[in-house]
Amino acid sequence: MGPVSVTSWRGPILVTGTDTDVGKTVVTAAITAAAQAAGLRVAVIKPGQTGTVTGAPSDIDTINRLAAPLTARTLANFPEPLAPLAAARVAAAEPLELYAVVDAIRAEADKHDLVLVEGAGGLLVPMGVRPSGEPWTVADLAVSLGAPAVVVSRAGLGTLNHTALTLEALERRAVPAGVVLGAWPNEPELVHWANLSELVPNMVGALPDGAGAMDPGVFRRSAPGWLTPALYGVLDDWRTWADDVH
Repeated sequence: MGPVSVTSWRGPILVTGTDTDVGKTVVTAAITAAAQAAGLRVAVIKPGQTGTVTGAPSDIDTINRLAAPLTARTLANFPEPLAPLAAARVAAAEPLELYAVVDAIRAEADKHDLVLVEGAGGLLVPMGVRPSGEPWTVADLAVSLGAPAVVVSRAGLGTLNHTALTLEALERRAVPAGVVLGAWPNEPELVHWANLSELVPNMVGALPDGAGAMDPGVFRRSAPGWLTPALYGVLDDWRTWADDVH
């Protein structure tokens, strides 16, 4: 898949990842901060938040703290830290229904310039059910909305395969996609630079490791520098970026 257009994306955008714990929430917050700095009205929707039994801050809590979007909503919460469909079944709760989620996102898109929809885990994790009872995934949601996807990837060993598989699955479904590195290390090694050179043609951003622990004011000021113009940032030359972080 070739590089995404430099035209800034509008409407719904799905934020997915190559795996769980790759930095989707902090990347969502960074896109929110950059877009709001550019004057956009931004909504963030988390269709299914799992693991509430752990007592940890929810993803929407983290996004509100770091970026304070105009609107931030979780559509359903499930106690166990499982994929949303499995977590719903374990809790004997109503699973997320695909078209109810589509309608909720479209309703926010009518009132905002940008709607960031953060998935759970990777692209093909079962999120809920269709009216037929068949499971649906973030990839299905992107197709239903006609929305592009941001793929959050790791910087280290193993990322090339995981990222290629995710991009191929999106390309098969005709979903435009760009890659953001969720955590570029403070002291990158050879493997990180080698991976960067392979991923750059598809990349639309890279966040520094530890970005989520920054002071929110510093985070909001810094976010545009981590993202390309497709995501309302100012990063337009990866060679200059590499020189700056080296």
